[in-house]
Amino acid sequence: MRFTSVNKYKGSTYEAELDDGRKLYLHADIITDFGIRAGMETDRDTLRKIVYASNFRRAYQRALYLLDYRDYTYSEMFKKLLENYKSEALCTAVMKRLTEHGFIDDRRYAERMARKLVEIKHFGYRRCKREIMLKGVDQFIAEDALAPYEEAFGENLMELLNTKHSRYLTDIEDRKSIEKVKNALVRYGYDFSEINRAVKEYFESAGGLEEEN
Repeated sequence: MRFTSVNKYKGSTYEAELDDGRKLYLHADIITDFGIRAGMETDRDTLRKIVYASNFRRAYQRALYLLDYRDYTYSEMFKKLLENYKSEALCTAVMKRLTEHGFIDDRRYAERMARKLVEIKHFGYRRCKREIMLKGVDQFIAEDALAPYEEAFGENLMELLNTKHSRYLTDIEDRKSIEKVKNALVRYGYDFSEINRAVKEYFESAGGLEEEN
C-alpha cells in the first residue's frame, strides 16, 4: 500500500491518505518519526506501528492534560484512558511511561490524601484507610501513608470531643446525647474502644476542672 497524499490538517496534525481511501490523522512528530510522505510505500506491519504510535501519543498527552487539573492514582488514570482508547495493552504501556516519569505515583498520592484526611478532616484511621483505598490505592501503601499519624488520631479524637461535640457532652447521665456523639465518631472512622476511652477521659477531665473551680 502507498500514501497518496500528506497534507497539513489542523495545528500540528496532518492528514495522510492511503491508496485504499483510508485517512489517518497524525501528529507532526509521528510524520517525522516514520518519515511519512506522499508516494511512500508501506506494509501492514509498519502501518500498524504508525497507528499504535499515534494512539500512544494521543493517550499520553490526554493523561498529561488531565494531570494538569489534579492528581490521579494509577487505577483512576488507567480507567480514564481505557474509556477512550479501549486497548488494555496500549493503556498499560502509557501508564508505564507515566509512572517512570513520576507523573503517576500512588505513594505520593496516598501521602497527600492522608495528610488532608487526618489534619483537615480529622477522620479516624479506618475512615482514612477506606477513603484512600477507594481511589484504587493498594492496602499496604495506604497503611504506610497513615503510619506517621498514629498519635494524631488520638489527638484529633479528643479535639472533636472538645470542640464539635462538646455541646452534647454536658451531662454524663445523658446517655442519648452521648450515644449520638459516639455514633458520629464511628462514622468518622474511629473504633468503639478508642471512642469509649476518649469519652471517659473527656468527662474525667471536665470533672477535674469543675473541682478546681
